[in-house]
Amino acid sequence: MNLHTLNRFSVRVQQPESKVGSATVLAVREEEANALQVKEWEVGMLQNELAASQGIRIRRRPPTGPPLHYVGPFEFHVQNEGGTPRNILEEIIWHKDMEVSQKSLENAPPSRDFIAALREANLKTGLPGLIAEVEIAQAYERGGAACLSVLTDEKFFKGSFENLEAIRKAGVKCPLLCKEFVMDSWQIYYARIKGADAILLIAAVLPDLDIRYMVKICKMLGLAALVEVHDEREMDRVLGIEGIELIGINNRNLETFEVDISNTSFLKESEVVGESGLFTPDDIAYVQEAGVKAVLVGESIVKQSDPGKGITGLFGKDISL
Repeated sequence: MNLHTLNRFSVRVQQPESKVGSATVLAVREEEANALQVKEWEVGMLQNELAASQGIRIRRRPPTGPPLHYVGPFEFHVQNEGGTPRNILEEIIWHKDMEVSQKSLENAPPSRDFIAALREANLKTGLPGLIAEVEIAQAYERGGAACLSVLTDEKFFKGSFENLEAIRKAGVKCPLLCKEFVMDSWQIYYARIKGADAILLIAAVLPDLDIRYMVKICKMLGLAALVEVHDEREMDRVLGIEGIELIGINNRNLETFEVDISNTSFLKESEVVGESGLFTPDDIAYVQEAGVKAVLVGESIVKQSDPGKGITGLFGKDISL
């Protein structure tokens, strides 16, 4: 809606109401609402095209057809992809789109230096700093974890922001990574409020422009951004984005959930975290030889009855500091 139309609308609503006047005002309001709907749909289409141009196959929302009687730059685009998620990651992201609008904001505790904690652990032990996915936070901290990773997705991973907040309030000294499927900047603010010191950003979901913007938000809030990649194309994209300090190479394909630790072979110069599929000292040695300075490990130690012994078994030595 242009300025002339808005001015006409302002004049009309100031006039005394009559049946004819009321009908005109309602028509103008309906026109305004329709214009907003069209713009929102076009922005979504532009986001999809930008993501596709960067090799991102994950659709952030279920596809929808154009608004009724739509005329515009996308009017000849055929919407025939269907409303069913194409893989596990896409299903998670679609559910996350509905979930993120239901949270409220509160006061945040002070942030702690996530990257510095990993570097210090690496220097002290000579091994990659451990980011441990937690169930019993204090036990992992005592076992030698430099940082802790807390799942916050509720539907698919049974995590929660409430658990993140509870771990922070329990007095754990390790910096906390919020392991969330981020698709909106609002989630970054909420993670910070609940006590996160770092947050995960997934390159398979987020176009470069979103990553650049979200990294800036993280720096503003005192959060570290762990930007996760799954293949060499995503690595090249992320290396071209200014301001990224920490890159994670996930050995698990989030579309199929298959694991291949040789993903680490496309490592480029950067501060890199190896993620997933690490179960033995040989696995740790493999990714360390590739240049990894930190590892994010969940399954191989979460399943152990004693987290400390699980960590020692993974690294082949006691790494408690």
